[in-house]
Amino acid sequence: MTTDTQTQSLIDALQDADAVQFGEFELAHGGTSEYYVDKYRFETDPDCLETVAKAFADRIDPDDKLAGVALGAVPLAAATSVVAGAPYVIARKQRKEYGTANLIEGELEEGEEVVVLEDIVTTGTSLVDAIESLREAGATVNRALVVVDREEGGRENVEDADVEMEALVTASELLADRD
Repeated sequence: MTTDTQTQSLIDALQDADAVQFGEFELAHGGTSEYYVDKYRFETDPDCLETVAKAFADRIDPDDKLAGVALGAVPLAAATSVVAGAPYVIARKQRKEYGTANLIEGELEEGEEVVVLEDIVTTGTSLVDAIESLREAGATVNRALVVVDREEGGRENVEDADVEMEALVTASELLADRD
């Protein structure tokens, strides 16, 4: 499937899952927006989740290890893991205060190359925090794949952390037919 065809398939899947909503929304970083991409709508819709997982799987090598940023990207990492046959770990934003108190859940070897998966990037703060946690745990992180780049500075912040970020779809592409 060509990238343009895959991008349009993803946009269609996001719209079919009613994940793209319009109105007045407050975003996690405190700003507001006229549109909202509801990750829980697209991550709980099996058709949309499969479309995302296949698109991510097409962009990784079979021997890559994946990392899903908790909580939102965990279903994405799990589904992509199944489609691609690639193992994954979960990168927590903060240590839990019970059990193993791990910041990274799953098996991670020192120096192991990890591709980080994320749902939506606005400022990139959560993604950069996860990258730093993975690096502190010994991972090598050079790439991040995201479902939607809202094009609000996140890419630049991720690239400032020396990580190449690739979005399956950008806000411009997602909103192109809404003129």
